[in-house]
This record gives sequence, structure tokens and C-alpha cells, in this order.
Amino acid sequence: MRSKVSSSEYLAFLSIKYEVDLDRLFYAIISASENGKSTCGNLSVECRGKQKNNVILLITKCEKVVAQFPISEEFLKERNNPIKEIRKTNLFHKYSVTKDNRRHSFQIGELRMGMKKVNVKAKVLEIAKPTLVFTRFGNYANVANALIADETGTIKLCLWNQQIDFISIGDTVEIENGSTSTFRGEKQLRIGRKGVLATWEFDGKWSTLPPSMFSFVQLRNLKHIKNEFKSNLII
Repeated sequence: MRSKVSSSEYLAFLSIKYEVDLDRLFYAIISASENGKSTCGNLSVECRGKQKNNVILLITKCEKVVAQFPISEEFLKERNNPIKEIRKTNLFHKYSVTKDNRRHSFQIGELRMGMKKVNVKAKVLEIAKPTLVFTRFGNYANVANALIADETGTIKLCLWNQQIDFISIGDTVEIENGSTSTFRGEKQLRIGRKGVLATWEFDGKWSTLPPSMFSFVQLRNLKHIKNEFKSNLII
């Protein structure tokens, strides 16, 4: 017979799945029980009422229901975060490792045609001149190939519109959730509509370009600032 999952276990799974801090989640739940609503990262927590000694919580993400469940008032009075203790167990350690493995970053030499959800970190060697093309969606767009490399090989990265101006030769870039395909018999890495492009900046942080995040004008200004910063460096 399957044992009942405790509130701590359930919340520990949610913290891993939605990548939220354990303390922030715990205090968001307490805040929602006291004030009606609270937020924790990209999650919203709402108190839907009380039944006997339980508080009914609704957790949503972007207005989509993640979970609705009762949690005891005793749990909310805990001084030490009970979710942390559960996360230390072997069950959750294995779950975390499995989740991390699914996010494995590939080296370029490991890439094969038809792969999806590919994460790659590489250096930009070349950027071809953009070409204006008419897409199958009935509009015009700029497209260019960048040659990126790591210690295992090189591959062409297909860039569209604002992605082209977002990177420069010599940049270290990271592609998340990309895919591989072939064009005219040559293997390519594509970012796609759900992919993310990031560059490593001088301040030691990643500057990211999720889909449709910036306008073309904003990106041109961003690159101008970055190039001006490079020109002022004393080597």
C-alpha cells in the first residue's frame, strides 16, 4: 500500500521542479496563510480558506494551477523550515541529480543531427554577413550563421534578427534548449522559439536574450555600449 505523502515532501518536490529557494517557499506559504496571497519566484501562493486545523493553499504559475492542497496549522508554526530536512534525504538527492542530468551541457563534438533540448557553451569565431530572406510565415527576416567552437570542435549557429546583433566575435556564448539540424548537408545548431541565447559580460554575469525579450533598436544600443567598453580597455 502506498504511504501518504507529507506536506514537507510535496513542497520539497515542488521546490525542485520549479527551482525555488526553500526558505522563500516556506515563508511565502506562511505569508499567504496570514495575508491571503504571496509570491515566491515565478510562483503565486494563495490561501483559499480553512478547514478544521488546515489551511487550503493554491499555488499557480502564470495563472496556471500548479497545486492545491491542505497544510496543517502546526506545520506553519514550525520555527525551523521542515522542507529543508526532507530535501536532505536520499530520495530527494537522487531526484535532484536526475533533474540536473537532464540539463546536461553538451560539447560540440557530441552533437548529432536531430538532437533537441541542447545546452552548449562555446566561443564565437566568425559571424557571416546577414542575409534578408522571405520566411514561410510571410515576412522578411535577417539571418546569419556564426561559427562557434569549444575544445572538441566547431559548428554553425543559426541566428535571426536581434540575435545577430546580440553577439560579437570573441564572445563566450551559451545556448539553452537549442536543437541540431542540417542545411545543405552541413550540421547546424538552432536556438528556436523556446531557446535562450546568453553572452558572458565583463562584469562576470550572463546577459541573456530569451525569445522576443528585446527590440532590435534596444539590442543595437546594447552592442554599442559593449563595443565602447571594449575600446576603452587598456591591454
